[in-house]
Amino acid sequence: MRRLFALCLLVPVFGNAVAGAATPSTAPAETADSQARALFAADWNWRLQNQPELATALGDARFNSQWSDTSLAASLAANDHEKKALEQARQIDANKLTGNNRLSLEVFIDQKERRIKAATFYPYRYAPLTNQDGLHVNLPRVVVQMPFATEADYRAYLARIEALPAHVDGLIEQMREGQKLGWSAPKTALRLVPGLLRQLRESVAGGGMLERPFREIPATIPKAVRDELAQAGPAALRTRAAPALLKLEDYVRLEALPAARDTIGILGVPAGTEYYQFLLQDSTELAPAAVHALGIKEVARIRAEMAAAIARTGFKGSFAQFATFANSDTRLFASDPDKLLRRYRRQLARATAAASRLFANLPAEALAVRQIQDGADDQGAAYYEAASEARPAAIVVNTSKLATRPLWETATLVLHEGVPGHHLQVARARELQDLPAFRRYGWNAPYGEGWALYAESLGTELGLYNDPFSAFGRLNSDLLRSARLVADTGIHAMGWSRQQAIDYLNANTANNGADNEVEVDRYIAAPGQALAYKLGQLRFKALREKAQAALGERFDIRRFHAAVLDNGALPLPLLEQQVERSIRALTAAPPPARSPAPG
Repeated sequence: MRRLFALCLLVPVFGNAVAGAATPSTAPAETADSQARALFAADWNWRLQNQPELATALGDARFNSQWSDTSLAASLAANDHEKKALEQARQIDANKLTGNNRLSLEVFIDQKERRIKAATFYPYRYAPLTNQDGLHVNLPRVVVQMPFATEADYRAYLARIEALPAHVDGLIEQMREGQKLGWSAPKTALRLVPGLLRQLRESVAGGGMLERPFREIPATIPKAVRDELAQAGPAALRTRAAPALLKLEDYVRLEALPAARDTIGILGVPAGTEYYQFLLQDSTELAPAAVHALGIKEVARIRAEMAAAIARTGFKGSFAQFATFANSDTRLFASDPDKLLRRYRRQLARATAAASRLFANLPAEALAVRQIQDGADDQGAAYYEAASEARPAAIVVNTSKLATRPLWETATLVLHEGVPGHHLQVARARELQDLPAFRRYGWNAPYGEGWALYAESLGTELGLYNDPFSAFGRLNSDLLRSARLVADTGIHAMGWSRQQAIDYLNANTANNGADNEVEVDRYIAAPGQALAYKLGQLRFKALREKAQAALGERFDIRRFHAAVLDNGALPLPLLEQQVERSIRALTAAPPPARSPAPG
């Protein structure tokens, strides 16, 4: 799962169009290409100004002193901005666009239309705080992503701490409005939040990771300034951040939780059935019932493959017995954090060395493996964090609770989070200098997560699944993503209870029970999001099969991967159009002289 680009989703915040930005209506003498590029640039700059956390994550330090404006007024202003940008985009004559600008306009319009449609269901930010997401996750992450090399960096952090209370006030305003209009989060999605906020607040008082930058001020900053910052930083955290966190904690515990809805499915909000179908449209045209049936079919298929993989391990017993063994035998776990990190690094080195067999254009940007920051014990096993000015790209590994981090999952996670998964896709997109910034840095969940799950399957061709336990790990990952289709639609379209969904995952996957509870709570908090993985993967697989069938001997796996990666993250219908164009072009051209792939 990618952490960074979750921030690229629309966060309704206030902002004005960039002063002096060229638009189709104010610059009629410009060409269509220059109008489009000016609109893309102005809109992107607006987004960074109004989502300072996103700018920080991307290494743009201009807004590091700020937080997003989370007020209701800001949400409405953001919706107005999207409508105006869409209107400007529609004034551009697409037939006069050249190069990549026409596809960029299609992507731009698609994004705006979806954001505007979402606001017709609910014009504010839905569920800005849940067990899995919110300030208790975002605050530590933003601090980790900020640079701390100059006095200006530290002044920006101090200003950001000072601005935190207003950000919290906006979150509370959003949640109160949601309760009033029937769009509150389910109780189960909020139940852990007070404790998580308390942990973060107590870490402030105890000199935790939020204070660490003030304990590690570079010697290149004059001593008098260092001394001042070392005093001012902890004081600001105690007097501004800690009270703001306490206010949010008290609000959730005393007001939000008692008023939260008891229903868990999105059917419990106004027009919930229509809203859930809208959420699915990013990933599929299928109705929820058809997605549910597809999940059941995929679970049965993968379970049959897993039986063969389990047999190759030499284990004698049932699927449930093997699942217990695989999640408990100490030989299948690292005994200390360094051993787990070394395992990830070895797997990454193997994947990177073999990747040229399948990819012609590998990104130059390096990928590290690093340990997760303090206080993130309840996060998943690993996630990808794209590079910023402050740090290189990394697979971030959770080394806490080692008894729940089996070694047989490391190869699959490296392929998903790193190479050829998220890192290869994200870093490659950033290198495409002819694309506008909103495409180079953009995110589309069915594309990005679908690609990463497809990338897991490439481990066989890359030689990472030679041992039967790693092969089992790959199938277990695919099995979970298939079971999500059943559980998510069960919760949000068929009225399943939380326990029904947990029981289904327990009976049909090799995950341990505690992990399955976390999984189900994630589905409850973020309807439809978990569907993107499997539905996106199936699209990539179908496109590869289509290209192979159409091209026969002309099919080149490296050309195919270039066709799906070299336009950045696309909505799946636009991705299909691009692949089909590539197939037609190759079919019409004379057969090229094939050269062997390196490696």
